[in-house]
This record gives sequence, structure tokens and C-alpha cells, in this order.
Amino acid sequence: MLEEEYQLQFFSDNGFTRKQCTSCGKFYWTRDIERQTCGDAPCDPYTFIGAPVFKKQLELSEMREYYLDFFETRDHERMDRYPVVARWRDDIYLTIASIADFQPFVTSGQVPPPANPLTISQPCIRLSDLDAVGRSGRHLTTFEMMAHHTFNTKTKEIYWKDDTVRLCDELLTSLGTDPLAVTYKEEPWAGGGNAGPCLEALVGGLEVATLVFMNLQKSREGTIELNGDMYSKMEDNYIVDTGYGLERFVWASKGSPTIYDAIFPTIVSEIMDLAGIEHQLEDTEYSNILAQNARLAGMIDISEKANLFELRKQVASNIGISVEKLTSIMEPVESVYSITDHTRCLTFMLGDGIVPSNVKAGYLARLVLRRTLRMMRDLDIKIPLSELVSMHIKNLPEYPEFEERFDTIADILHHEEDKFAETLDRGKRMIQKSAQHYKKKNEDIPLETLIDMYDTHGIPPEITREVASEEGVSVSLPDNFYSLVASKHSSAEEKVVEEKDIEFVDRLVNLPSTKKLFYDDPHRMEFEAVVLDTFENKIVLDSTLMYPEGGGQPADHGTMTINDHQIDIVDVQQINDIVIHIAGNIENELHVRKGDFVTVHIDEKRRMYHASHHTATHVVIDAARKVLGDHIWQMGAQKSEDRARLDVSHYKRITQNELNEIELVANQIVMKNTKVVAEWMDRIEAEKLYGFKLYQGGVPPGKKIRVLKVGDDVEACAGTHLKSTGNVGPIKILKTERIQDGIERLEYAAGEAAVRSMQELSSLLTQSADALRVRPEQLPPTIERFFSEWKELKKENDKLRSDLASSRVQQLMQDCENVEGVHVIATLIEGADTGELMKIAGELTENDDMVVILVGDSGGMKIVAAASSDVVKKGANCGSIVKAASKAAGGGGGGKPTIAQGGGNDLSKLKDAINAGMDTLKQQLKASS
Repeated sequence: MLEEEYQLQFFSDNGFTRKQCTSCGKFYWTRDIERQTCGDAPCDPYTFIGAPVFKKQLELSEMREYYLDFFETRDHERMDRYPVVARWRDDIYLTIASIADFQPFVTSGQVPPPANPLTISQPCIRLSDLDAVGRSGRHLTTFEMMAHHTFNTKTKEIYWKDDTVRLCDELLTSLGTDPLAVTYKEEPWAGGGNAGPCLEALVGGLEVATLVFMNLQKSREGTIELNGDMYSKMEDNYIVDTGYGLERFVWASKGSPTIYDAIFPTIVSEIMDLAGIEHQLEDTEYSNILAQNARLAGMIDISEKANLFELRKQVASNIGISVEKLTSIMEPVESVYSITDHTRCLTFMLGDGIVPSNVKAGYLARLVLRRTLRMMRDLDIKIPLSELVSMHIKNLPEYPEFEERFDTIADILHHEEDKFAETLDRGKRMIQKSAQHYKKKNEDIPLETLIDMYDTHGIPPEITREVASEEGVSVSLPDNFYSLVASKHSSAEEKVVEEKDIEFVDRLVNLPSTKKLFYDDPHRMEFEAVVLDTFENKIVLDSTLMYPEGGGQPADHGTMTINDHQIDIVDVQQINDIVIHIAGNIENELHVRKGDFVTVHIDEKRRMYHASHHTATHVVIDAARKVLGDHIWQMGAQKSEDRARLDVSHYKRITQNELNEIELVANQIVMKNTKVVAEWMDRIEAEKLYGFKLYQGGVPPGKKIRVLKVGDDVEACAGTHLKSTGNVGPIKILKTERIQDGIERLEYAAGEAAVRSMQELSSLLTQSADALRVRPEQLPPTIERFFSEWKELKKENDKLRSDLASSRVQQLMQDCENVEGVHVIATLIEGADTGELMKIAGELTENDDMVVILVGDSGGMKIVAAASSDVVKKGANCGSIVKAASKAAGGGGGGKPTIAQGGGNDLSKLKDAINAGMDTLKQQLKASS
């Protein structure tokens, strides 16, 4: 950023000087002409510990209210918080800052702000510094970002840089801060697609506020580079984006050794007791070590290149104790701090509706949850995780919604604890196998394997290291492992636009938006329109009744007529506001030109089946939420002509009783025959009325969104629907399955498709009853009786086969021959399969000096060879024997020296196979003798 971006009148009027930090080299502003460093850690230690920088100690609720009231009295409108899961975003999963509430639609200027200026205290979650939590004394996964924002335009400026810094300075002064202790450090900021110059407000070595002057936007054509991305100036607006750390303000007001002791001292104390740790802050020596460690904790920067042990050595040296003593004191305390922080994070995550899973926000919730369980295991804390979350809920009376949802939260945590225990049991065997692999290669287990073990199987790296160590294998575990994993999963992958698509999109820029008539008249199936452009097999019309693919609903099909030519339309897509019709039967040319007048007929049957299943989808998710709970969130949906499917977040398998209840409730909603209401609403107004459940099916762009009400389900939805729930007809849920851990799929049919599905099920039932010669209602007990009888017969059959095998063993023993001093049996056993051959071979080779080569003819030629261990020592190798025998019969096989199996395709070569096996055995025994 250019120096002039920071040359403020406020600094000039209030005696500030711009200086360059002698430690980090960054520029900062200060009233203290003697100051040499910027005031930020690690350039400055925490001087506020034991010497609070504010005149009065304040708790979280008191500090939050002080802040919001401060800005309310200065004409800012107070806003309610947004959820910590960013439901209104399709690029990130968690709310990482207060400005994220207003990205991308408000910050881009598409949508007006809900208030201007405004103030908010927004709970946020950031996992990018997960490994530093507990260690640095200041890092949190969950924090409240108190903020004030203004959204300025070319025509109206609310306030900009000078007033922003003035308000910050006034707030700090009102809390009793020494003006000479405050510095403003220059630090450009970027995030969420925007960027701008920024000033960090620092007091006592602690960053307490970030003042961003957002005037840049990410752009391919941009000329300003920040963090590897290109930005350009925002053309129509510029935004004041501030963030004041609530927890840091409380910490600075108390001056306690760590932020954790400041914001939840009671919970820290309770967990210390559970872990058997003496956390006596009144103990002078202990408290002094804790405080000195905390003052220097800014040095604990767990980054890719940092090494925790080396950093701790520096802190120990400064304190004047050994690194071993510092580590022995701090490690268990840091784990308690982490557990306390992480359980508050889980309180917000689960309280705001995240269900742990292997995808998106659910993945991040499980990451925090399992890291917490692993640390509790290390400290031998045996109480349920739900009890720790309950402590936080009692400590957060300003969030009554968490108490209301606690039963569901506790149930989720219970299931996750069981899954984690199963993962550890299963994972240990997996790690042992992996460790043996790397031991043979004389290598450490690499980071990529650790990440794969965690991502794919949920095995914590510490457990991998622990089990691998028992196998004599080392593990390359970086100190920032969890931060790396969290960063990898914190945002959606950007869609890569191919060059051919860019060319096509650029061509559409000059075309007007397509008039979408299917919203105004969804039951009309024929229309006329003018061709605006054609491109290969793509046709753009001025208006259309054809629905483009979107929201899980397939595109309409139909025919387009021009003069004597008829074109099949096999797909319809939308790019921005333009609908493209795609032809499917072009041979030489399209026969359509710009300006042509065309008539289009829509496949009505296809459209109505899709409309029926789309409306049914809203009914089913409404029913699922009523039966399973308010945490149900749509994770995907797809409609077709004969059925539809809906993927929902849920933490356990849906039982048959629950499935029956969902189906019943869905049909009750249908029978109420309520009107399906669709209306275009202002986005901000819709969010105020209905919340972020609007975005179950995705986040549509624009100032106005189409809001659809079906029963009690209200969503932003662009699909085609029926006029009332009664038009849907019966809904039949066909099946449910778990497609990923934490995501359940419901498959169902509606209307005529449901009737056909029920008829198919009824037909299968009748056929089954006829086959068993009973009435359909007698099928369950009849099948149970047949199954029981079958099991008994199978036992009897197995016994007979075993007796037969034993009889054959006795007979074969009488026919064995001597080869090079070894007893050999090589013969055909008629009607035997591989299983029977293996059983006979196993019994025979219990005898010393025994080799068997057995051939069966059940279901093709089967070959088994086995040898007792003492014969193997004499040179016999069953793998080679079977390989040779199988080759002679036109097949293949192999195995271990002691036992092997194979087969062939040509039953006429049975004797050849036996002879080839015998020849190989003789060669082996002869060679060894």
C-alpha cells in the first residue's frame, strides 16, 4: 500500500508521528516520540499482564454492551448476530469476520446494507491458528468480533478513514487507556474477495482492533497484488470494515496471565480439577512462571516453519528456567486451555445447526471435536463432552437458543464419542500395518500419510505417532498439523472457467437479460420468441418459457420450429441472466439465424413430473425437520421424472419408524392442500423474516430473490412448482441410505410416479407370496420359518460335508506314495469345490512329511496344494506347484510355500494338471537333496 493511504488528518491533528519499527520493519503511528517498536507481538511483550490497560475490569457481557452502546449513541444501528455457519455464502463454510455477514452482495453493491452505519458483535470461528490455541495465551477458535461498518457510495459518504480512527481512539480513551500506549500499525488486509489499507490498534503488545478501509475487489484484470491475488479499485462503493476483539478487550481489562483465564476462569478451573492439575494462581512461583510465559507468548507463533520446542526454549531462557521445567508446567495447562476453547467452539457450531460429518462445515466441526476428545484422553478426563458444553451454555445466558437445542447437541456429541472410540480401535490396526510398511523401507511416516489417515479414516496424528513408535517407526508431525488440515477444508474450491466458456460468456455480455416467462405462467407449454444470437448448437431467445437446469431440477425439453425446420431442444442452461437453448439434432447447420421468429413447444409431461417432484422435495424436507429435528439442512437434491432424492445433514441413521413417520407427515402436509406461494422479495427483508434457512437449496444472486412457501418450508427457490400441496398427490419414500458420514439420503416418488412405485412394490409382494403359496400378510412369519429351517439345514449340510471330508482324508491316507522320502497325495476329488479341497488339504498336512496336490471339478477345475512345514524346509513350494498345475489346465494360480490355490478352464486337462504339479514337486525335492 502507498504511504499516502495512511496520511490521515486525524494523526496530524492529534500529535501522531509515523515511525518504522526497529524489530519488524513495519510502519506505525504513535503519540510517544520515544517509542522504537510497533507495539505488536513479538516486537513487544505483553505489558498489560498484571497491569490492566483499562480502568475497570469488565466481563464479556458487560464489555459487549459497553461497545454496542458506545456506537449506538453515535448514530450506529445495533444489529443482531448472524450464525457462525455462513449459510448465505457458497464460498466459505464458517463466519470468519463480521464483514462476512455482508459479503458478497452488500459489499459488491448489489444489495443495500440492512443499516448504515451499523454496529454488531458477531461470533466468529477461525481454525487457521488451531495449533496455537492454548499455547500462545491469546489465540481462540471462537471469538466475538465487535464491529462498526459504513457502506459508502460515490454519491453518499457516511464516514471514512479519519472518523474511523477517531472513533477507535475515543473508545480506547473512554475505557481509560493511556493515549501514549496506543499505536496504529500499517498492515494491508485482504479477505473474502475484498481488500484495502488497514490500521491495527495495539495496546500493551496486544492487537485489540483492526480498522480496514475496504476499497479493493479481487479481479482477473486487477493491477494491485496482495497475498498472491490481483485486485482492482472498487468502482461504486468503499467500506469501513472494523473488528474489535471482545475477548481481548476483556483480557486487557483484567490483565490475567492468559485470555482463557480472563474470559472463562470458572470453566478453566473446573477442567483443571477434572484433569488433576494444580492451577493455583495464588501460588507465587507458579503464577509468576505462568505470567512471564504469557508475556512472552507472542513468540509462540506456530507457523509452517516454526518449531514449538525451539520457540519454547527461547521463552524458557527469557524466564530463566529450563525448557524441560517450562514444558512440564505448560503442556497440561495448555491442553486444558485448548479443551476449554474448543468446547465453546463446539457449543456455537452445534448450537447454530452444524452436524459433524466428512464434508464442508461438518468436517470442521468433527476436526475440533476429535481434537478435543484426543486431548481429554491424554489428560484422562472421563466425563462426557456434553457436560463441558453444558458448562459453556450456562456461561452464555445471552444465547438462550443453545439451551433450547441442548438435547440434540448432547445426542450428537454422544454419537460422535462412540464413533471416535470405534475409529481408535480400527485405526490402531491400520497404523500398525502402515508402520510395518515404512519400517521395511527404513523411512519415517510422512506428512501426506498422516493427513490421509486423518482425512480418510479420522485417525488423529498423535495416535499415529504413538502406535508407530511402538512399532519402532518415527512420524514427521509438524506443530501446525491441525491448522494445515483446517485451512485445506475451510472454503469451497473455486470453479475453474475453461477458455471456451470464457469466450462464450464474453459473447453474451452484449445481450439483454432473457425474459423468464415460466415464473409468470408456469402451466403454459407453447410460446413464440425472437432469436437474439446463435453459437454452435446454442440459441439465445429474447424470452422463454423453458426452465433452465438449476436447483437440482433438470432442464425442460421440447421442440423449436422455424419455417419448415424442427429442432429438438435437449438442454437449457442459464449463464448470469441469459438462458441458452441447446439443440440436439444438428447435422450440417442449425437453420436458425439472428432475428428469426420461432415457435417453441415444451414437453409438458416431463415438466409436470419435475414440478411435482420439486414441490414434493419441499414437503419432504419440511416433514424431515418436524420428525428428526431443527438441525436438518439440505445438502443436495435431484429431481427426475420417476423419482427424486434429498440429502440432509443428520448425525445418525434414520430408523424405519422415523422413515414411516416422515412419509406420514409428508402426506399429511399434502392432504392439507395449502397453496404454494412464490413471491419476489427484497433479499434483506426476506432474511429478516425467514432467516438463513432460505438458502437450503443454495444462494441465489441479486437484490431480489424468489421466495417459495410450501407448508412450513420457506426457501429461496427458482424451480417450477405445482399450485398447491394437494396437487402433489401421494408421496412414497422408497429408501434411505447413508451416502457419507453425517449425511442421509431420502429417495421418494410423488404423484403418478408414487402410485407406480407402490404398484411395483405390491406386485413384488404378491409374487413372493405366490411363490411361497401363502397370503401376503403371512409372508413375514413364513419367511422367518423358512430362514430358520434353512439355517438348520445348512448346519446339517456343513456337518455332513465335514464328515465326508474326514472320510475322504482316511481313504486318501491309504493311497499316498513316497517321493524322495516325503508322503505325497496327488489326486482328483470329484464334486469338490475350493473350500472342500482346502479343508481336506489342511487336515492331511497336519501329519509330518506330507504334501498334497488336490484337484476338484465343481464349477470348473479347482486346484489346491498344501505342505507341512518340515516338507517346506526340504524345498517344497506349493505356490510354484499350483502355478505349474494351473498353467497346464489353461488357468493360473499361486500362493504361499505352505498352501496355494488356483484353477483352470479345461476340465479335459485334469490329469495333465496333476502330473504338472507332481513333476514340479519332484524337481523341488530333488534340487534340495
